[in-house]
Amino acid sequence: MFDCPESEAETLSDALLEAGVLSVSVEDADLGTEAERPLFGEPGLEPETRAWARNRVVALLPDGEDPAQLLADACAASGLPEPAQWALRDVPDADWVRLTQSQFEPIAVDGRIWIVPTWHEVPDEPGTVSIRLDPGLAFGTGSHPTTHLCLAWLARQLRPGSRVLDYGCGSGILAIAARKLGAGPTVGVDIDPQAVQSTRDNARANGVEIQAELPDALPGWRADAVLANILSNPLKVLAPMLCDRVLPGGDLVLSGVLERQADEVAAVYAPWLPLTVWQARDGWVCLHGRRPAGGS
Repeated sequence: MFDCPESEAETLSDALLEAGVLSVSVEDADLGTEAERPLFGEPGLEPETRAWARNRVVALLPDGEDPAQLLADACAASGLPEPAQWALRDVPDADWVRLTQSQFEPIAVDGRIWIVPTWHEVPDEPGTVSIRLDPGLAFGTGSHPTTHLCLAWLARQLRPGSRVLDYGCGSGILAIAARKLGAGPTVGVDIDPQAVQSTRDNARANGVEIQAELPDALPGWRADAVLANILSNPLKVLAPMLCDRVLPGGDLVLSGVLERQADEVAAVYAPWLPLTVWQARDGWVCLHGRRPAGGS
């Protein structure tokens, strides 16, 4: 590991990976001091600042590799000078799979839903439903506030037998929860083929039937409950389409919206459906609106 300025952090990280290191992480070199500086970025947008003023670059090397040579190769390839100082430390042997799994405990949502990784026992609690779900490539393990908000809405508000559309389904967690809570025909839609396949696999593992497709496969499918847990910018772009997917008397549930973005997103949807904040959690909100029963 070594320290470098902001202007060199990304270039050196890429060069180290090209030179043969297994992984690279960049940390604030001033972490834990008065000079520590947090970095924030707008969800869905490219961050203006990609590193700190002083960065600690930590690279994981394969066994038997010469760290001095790898660093020299990376600096030569990037055209940057070699750091004046660097340090080497051993990585102890460990059961990394078990350590990784230990970070993910069962998650309880609203007293009715449990999200349980496959390496844990399913809680035996009457009146609850359990979803078997492991962290993977697709977003949605139940730990993020936006997912939690949508799950809580389903647990409290979903009407039995409802047709459900989970737009931006990711892992399929919302669609699976809906089916386990008594929904009728349920569809998951995502622009990412990996997410579509993840939803299909997770639905099968949970013993529920969900149709998961890319957007063009279901151009006119409408539902009693349409849920979209994405981000504010794509939600604004999708407003006409998402509103059109809601059947008369049906519900539209949006999350992935920061509290300070709620009014702006609601204003975009106002020509089709009035939205209000249903619930907030850790700076995020869940917006909800209902199409009039007499609409078309």
